[in-house]
Amino acid sequence: MHEYPITACWDEEASVWTASSEDVLGLCLEAETLDGLISEARVLIPELLALNGQLSDDAAIPIPFRVTSERTATTRVQ
Repeated sequence: MHEYPITACWDEEASVWTASSEDVLGLCLEAETLDGLISEARVLIPELLALNGQLSDDAAIPIPFRVTSERTATTRVQ
């Protein structure tokens, strides 16, 4: 079973998580939290896979995806 990789990055300027995937054409997500982003992905991934003809007719099959996140932070010596 194919696991779809999703890349999530923190947008410091907009204060949101964004996500995309080369394997799920058209996937472009934005949410205030990483959990919110994953919730949105659970809804959108099957819809996009179906629209792109990448989903079999068996809608009951699970669609695994892996979210890899990246966030940069800074600190100072106290």
